[in-house]
Amino acid sequence: MFRRGLLALLIVYLPNALHVPIETGIPGLNLSNVLFLIALAAVSLSGKDRAYSASSRAALMPSLLGWYVALTVGFAIALLTLPADFMADFAYWKNALFYPLFYLVFRNCREDLKGTRQLIILLLVVAVIAGLEAVREGLDYGIANYSETHRASGPFGVDFRNANRAGVFYAMFLPMFVALALFLHKQRLWRIAAIVACGILAMAIMVTFSRQSYLIGILGMSMLLLRRNIIVALLASVVMFSSLSLLPDSVTQRVEETEQSTAAGGEELDTSTASRFEIWSGAAQMWSEHPLGVGINRFKRHIGNYSNYAGYDAHNFYVLTLAELGPIGLLALLWLLWELLRIAARFRRQAAASRSPEAFALSLGFSVTVLAMALGNVYGSPFLEGAVMANFWILCGLMERYFAMTATDAELRFTDKSAGSAHRIGDRFPLATRALPSRYGRDSRGRDSDTQ
Repeated sequence: MFRRGLLALLIVYLPNALHVPIETGIPGLNLSNVLFLIALAAVSLSGKDRAYSASSRAALMPSLLGWYVALTVGFAIALLTLPADFMADFAYWKNALFYPLFYLVFRNCREDLKGTRQLIILLLVVAVIAGLEAVREGLDYGIANYSETHRASGPFGVDFRNANRAGVFYAMFLPMFVALALFLHKQRLWRIAAIVACGILAMAIMVTFSRQSYLIGILGMSMLLLRRNIIVALLASVVMFSSLSLLPDSVTQRVEETEQSTAAGGEELDTSTASRFEIWSGAAQMWSEHPLGVGINRFKRHIGNYSNYAGYDAHNFYVLTLAELGPIGLLALLWLLWELLRIAARFRRQAAASRSPEAFALSLGFSVTVLAMALGNVYGSPFLEGAVMANFWILCGLMERYFAMTATDAELRFTDKSAGSAHRIGDRFPLATRALPSRYGRDSRGRDSDTQ
């Protein structure tokens, strides 16, 4: 119970760390690190993990190690080529390595299937609560007219500057709820709860005024709707387009700002969008002069030499990785993303074989969540942000554990109980087996008839 409570505390705390500004007093060590070490000790002292065989290894381990090597080389390059504040660089490097470790802790958390489910549910509830905080901020600001300083950031920042980060977080977790609402058959209360959560997160995305999050959210919902039924997807599209006029003017104003009219009557990109292209062009020149990369946490120091935006972030994590870690670092990042997509595909295959609506919904939601995370780093760079990404890594670990356990556990909470009931009837009433062998009986090799 202590272990599960500690794991639950991590899930609640990590996206809300700004609300608990407790300092340890030790340079390079924060409260997240302390809680992680305590959780690691609690998990390690819990005995043998029965969810995995002795020879099984974490699916993401090889690609994570490759990513860690690339970050460490980048750390060394930064110290050798442009020495600065060592502790600041060390903290940046440490945090880059730190948050993916939650995947390993939760993958091996020693919880049974019930406990794993409860942690997944809690993680999703925390995402909804974070969305409610953003909605409250948006309503306090007022959403009638768009203002750059009136963008909600939820628990991810104290002002509008972290609104894009918040939008990516909400867009990442929205597909989980959409999938539960669409595919969790015969569980009306859970589906209603998922629909309510979808509404909250959609509203949260709206009040962040993050255009990339608008696109990611719509794309994620469209993919899941198409997977559900093309007719349902078409009907939903009609409803969505017909409802655009009901959105606040601030939302359409924000989208329309992407292109602005010039004095000559032409169209040009707004300053925010145009600046990104100049920064990305400067990053390409930076890499051409530093083929191995400029080192981690050095992009802002160099970009002023290649553009008019000194001290700016790359606003694209793939561009940032190429500039700071070189092509080897970019390949390591793409390998990690590829492995995430591979395990998502494995979860889908296993869920299809199990015929569990719960597993099927979770596998589809997780697959689109991975895509949403990858897309969220195209127009921004939150990949190393612990508040945004920690619970994503936790979700990866819990999903791997869930599917490892459900591979051998037939007792799924949300499965269709009709098949199990049929077998119990066949066991209690042998004549039923003889009268309807296709429904209640077993074949000559002892297999259940409905699994043939």
